[in-house]
Amino acid sequence: MIDHPMHVLVLCTGNSARSIMAEALITTLGQGRFRAWSAGSFPTGKVNPFAVEQVAAIGYPTDALRSKSWDEFAGPDAPRMDFIVTVCDNAAGEVCPVWPGQPISAHWGFEDPAAVAGSDEERRAAFSKVFAQIRAKVQRFVDLPVSSMERDTVLREMRAIGEMSV
Repeated sequence: MIDHPMHVLVLCTGNSARSIMAEALITTLGQGRFRAWSAGSFPTGKVNPFAVEQVAAIGYPTDALRSKSWDEFAGPDAPRMDFIVTVCDNAAGEVCPVWPGQPISAHWGFEDPAAVAGSDEERRAAFSKVFAQIRAKVQRFVDLPVSSMERDTVLREMRAIGEMSV
């Protein structure tokens, strides 16, 4: 029985929207079983305000949200990750740092809501749509009894989550 939260690192290129929303959802829906962080290979340096709106709506603290490099999580003082999830196609194809402990990795691709042009209402709707898609996959993930599953089974389930339509 695991008596501490399992650690999840969510990666994207810019770490401004999808990875931020996934971090908040995993931590919130995981109800103490999971603790998530997010990072990017080429962080933008700012979190998209529409992503902040989405995570604030579920009660996730937004004060400390920031766009950061995945290098922060590759060092010896970083939390040891149990899972790595990429949420954008660019990050999935990039060469990632070597993560200590060989975390289980999977790709869950989502369209980039930050790329949507238009009015604030149209952009907010795009963020809401992607947030709901991320939430569906995260809910399936946090519902898995991962602490009692074989590693290969968890990997297979995580990859199936990535392939599910939402």
